[in-house]
Amino acid sequence: MNGLHNFHRPLGNTGLVVSPLGLGTVKLGRDQGVKYPNGFTIPDDTEALQLLALARDLGINLIDTAPAYGRSEERLGPLLRGQRQQWVIVSKVGEEFEGGVSRFDFSPEHTRFSVERSLKRLETDFIDLVLVHSDGNDLAILRDSGVYETLAELKQAGKIRAFGLSGKTVEGGLLALEQGDCAMVTYNLNEQDEKPVIDFAVQQNKGILIKKGLASGHACLGAGIDPVRASFELIFGHPGVTSAIIGTINPLHLSHNVATAANVIGGRC
Repeated sequence: MNGLHNFHRPLGNTGLVVSPLGLGTVKLGRDQGVKYPNGFTIPDDTEALQLLALARDLGINLIDTAPAYGRSEERLGPLLRGQRQQWVIVSKVGEEFEGGVSRFDFSPEHTRFSVERSLKRLETDFIDLVLVHSDGNDLAILRDSGVYETLAELKQAGKIRAFGLSGKTVEGGLLALEQGDCAMVTYNLNEQDEKPVIDFAVQQNKGILIKKGLASGHACLGAGIDPVRASFELIFGHPGVTSAIIGTINPLHLSHNVATAANVIGGRC
């Protein structure tokens, strides 16, 4: 069981069907301000194409990007030419990364501008899922900025198929699911504070994506215990989890992650 082809599942009630692991692409676009244990070199186009081909061959159909990921979106457009129907694309609004620092804008005007820019960069007519890239003030963003209302209008217009929040609080995650389609939450061996959001998603049939599932590469346990397997046993042991985003650019790590996830999920079927 080395592939994920047989383990695709619905993302809540969105109508989207995704692999249990998604490929995060911050490392395709940016090497500043990232929280990984080791430095890395941004892959060139040949290496990026090989990574995407490997992901697809391993049964991954979910790809995660964002305007804040440097050149990730504008690289993915050409890299995915001719493959659009094979991928479920997740992007974001709200955070911009310029000159090594983040700034945030959740206004309706910037939200519309950001989605239109992402459509152009990704060379697509629609984005499957757009998440609000929170700065941590989840409730204020959802209640006061107008970003969710704007995303609902863009969904109605067919520009996006679903929307949600990549948040940092339980309260924000719960409200995001009440009013939207999906929440992206931190959930790993070290951080499980947002578990109530995943519990709520089960009740409401909403989608959950996991970020930092391997603690951004920092997951580690005692001797003889595979931290990747232990992480996936935690993540996929919860029925509310749809998919975990893994941000590796190392083909061996990707293959190992997929084989481990397939083994864990297959053992639960």
